[in-house]
Amino acid sequence: MHKNDLITIGELASRTGLSVSAIRFYEARGLVEPIRTRGNQRRFLRSDIRRLSFAMIAQKCGLTIDEIAAELAKLPMGRTPTLTDWQRISRTFVQDIERRIALLERTRDKLCECIGCGCLSLERCGLVNREDSASLEGPGPRYVLSR
Repeated sequence: MHKNDLITIGELASRTGLSVSAIRFYEARGLVEPIRTRGNQRRFLRSDIRRLSFAMIAQKCGLTIDEIAAELAKLPMGRTPTLTDWQRISRTFVQDIERRIALLERTRDKLCECIGCGCLSLERCGLVNREDSASLEGPGPRYVLSR
């Protein structure tokens, strides 16, 4: 490992836009693991920029810290992950994104229509969900969540 491969927590914060305290939080949750110098200072791999960037994106997409930590745990610690390493965890993440996109699209398309919740308050509900037939599929907004 070269000296240029390691960065300080301040440099990591500057590059990611995260506060130092946020990086420490992610460290405590196991998303990054610093290397300690002889003076007990944290040094991070430059590749930890990508780990934290992944975490930031995943959070914006609605994943929990535990879900993110579980995915990042599949990457090697102490070395820069390879393209193959990232592809392996990306498959699961992409599948989750696709499911979320589909839900968002259904929500967008159905929100002003009958969503199959059983309220029958919209004029269109009487046509689409005649006599609350959606209730046969289960409770809740069946035309959005069950597809």
